Amino acid sequence: MSTQTPPRWDLTNVYPSLASKEYAADVQKLVALIDEQSAFVNGQLQKLNAQSPLPELAKACGELIERANQILLIGGTLRAYIESFVSTNSYDKEALAKQSEFDQIAVKIDKLEVLIRGWLGKLAEVLPDFINLDPRTQAHPYYLQETIKASRYLMSEKEEMLAAELSLSGSNAWSKLQSTVTSQYTVPFELDGKLQRLPMPALINLRSHPDAEVRRRGYEAENQAWNTLKEPIAAAMNGIKGEVNTLNAHRGRKDAIDASIDQSHIDRETLEAMLSAMRDSFPTFRKYFRSKAKRLGNEKMLWWDVFAPVGESTTIYSYDEAKTFILEKFGEFSPRLSDFARRAFEHNWIDAEQRDGKRGGAFCMEVPGVGESRVMCNFDGSLDGVSTIAHELGHAFHNDCAVRAHKTEIQKFTPMTLAETASIMCETIVSHASLKAAKDDNERLAILESKIMGDSQVIVDIYSRYLFEKEVFERREKGELSAEELCEIMERAQLATYGDGLDERYLQKWMWTWKPHYYSAQLSFYNYPYAFGLLFGTGLYAIYQKRGDEFVDDYVQLLASTGEAPAADLAARFGIDIRHKQFWADSLNIIGQQVEEYINIK
Repeated sequence: MSTQTPPRWDLTNVYPSLASKEYAADVQKLVALIDEQSAFVNGQLQKLNAQSPLPELAKACGELIERANQILLIGGTLRAYIESFVSTNSYDKEALAKQSEFDQIAVKIDKLEVLIRGWLGKLAEVLPDFINLDPRTQAHPYYLQETIKASRYLMSEKEEMLAAELSLSGSNAWSKLQSTVTSQYTVPFELDGKLQRLPMPALINLRSHPDAEVRRRGYEAENQAWNTLKEPIAAAMNGIKGEVNTLNAHRGRKDAIDASIDQSHIDRETLEAMLSAMRDSFPTFRKYFRSKAKRLGNEKMLWWDVFAPVGESTTIYSYDEAKTFILEKFGEFSPRLSDFARRAFEHNWIDAEQRDGKRGGAFCMEVPGVGESRVMCNFDGSLDGVSTIAHELGHAFHNDCAVRAHKTEIQKFTPMTLAETASIMCETIVSHASLKAAKDDNERLAILESKIMGDSQVIVDIYSRYLFEKEVFERREKGELSAEELCEIMERAQLATYGDGLDERYLQKWMWTWKPHYYSAQLSFYNYPYAFGLLFGTGLYAIYQKRGDEFVDDYVQLLASTGEAPAADLAARFGIDIRHKQFWADSLNIIGQQVEEYINIK
């Protein structure tokens, strides 16, 4: 096995550097486009209303859309480029300064969107009459419909403008604080006989270390670290959730989850059907937890053993071995998928190295200016680490499908729920292919362990995060929450979902500190979409197993159009009814069969 250092990503084909003339030129171009759009919105657009000639309305909407796509293209490229520095090195002062400058520009874009949304909202009744009169509006019906729908939840124009400006000193600043604090803190830790300082992402990754004693010490060190950092992170949580609650109330939202459901392009009926099926599945996952605990010599699962390897998963993969493994398994599904992944590997689209100052977790970001994506992860050589790369490459493949279908930036927008479709599919491809090729029960056990462990996080732990965030929002309406109260809520949520599968003495009450999804005012409840993605992807994979190669083209078309229709309509293309519990239960039953197989392996 190679001891190579995992790579860092390469974005030199985007801009030579943050100080380059090319970067500066695009900033100037973006500002000019925004000014041009602003002048158009505040000038010509204000002269038009629902009584104006339909051809004029169609032309005006077409100009809005055309310029909006240009703004999204350049703005998205600049944002991704800045993020490539900030997310991997929170000490980079130049990048942080550029991010602050860009945030000021982003506020102008937010203000424009408010004005456009308000204007389009007044055209609801006549939209069907003019939408086909201009090719640009004809190509974006779903965007126009959803924008008009969202306009119902606008405050006054002045209030929305003020909210956008204040977000820089409010939720945006709180989010940066949480990211900086959690990425820069290091902990002294003895590993492999050597005392070293580990950044928090590396310490967190010790959860999957093959040595139980290392996992236990990592758990204890992590808890001590979060206890030290709890006050600023709790302040960030309170600041963000408080801002969201205030704005939701003023915008007429029913509750905190209302906006999330709209952003996810689903309805409450769909969400409740899925959540109900998830709750019904908890006993199955608890059987898995108890079975794994016994394999590790315990009656109940200890928190530091939740991610522990079982069977031959103690094998540590080099980055090259992970690459070969992924390409081989992707190729069994589709040459197009494996060719795409090979391009990502060969052109260094992935930043996989663990290092101080780098954000924890993993993500994929689109870089629209070059029609590519970039993947950030903290690769530790575990099978789970391999699965994470496959997952994020799924997001990148999703983006690529839209690029190859020549979708506009507006058409490419994908809701959180459907954004997980390709990533979960790629994880499923890897795990199923691995199970099929397993040489013996020990290897099969290792693969099942990695798969079910991941699924348990997406179903059981995600539900605990949903319960946690729901209660935080509800209690935040009455006042600020202390770090201790946040810990209590988290423990209660974990007990409600893990139940007797976990040893209640060793939960992880600090889970709220480092999960970045809690710290975005724009993406509340970024938890249940993962469950949606897993179960929707599992259902799609079951269809793939029945249809074979002919499924792939339909699947690629689905990925290319996830921003152009509600989730229920897209699912219906495959005969799936996501508003009924049975679909979700059927997908969970597939996972349940794997749990039974896991339990029965001696």
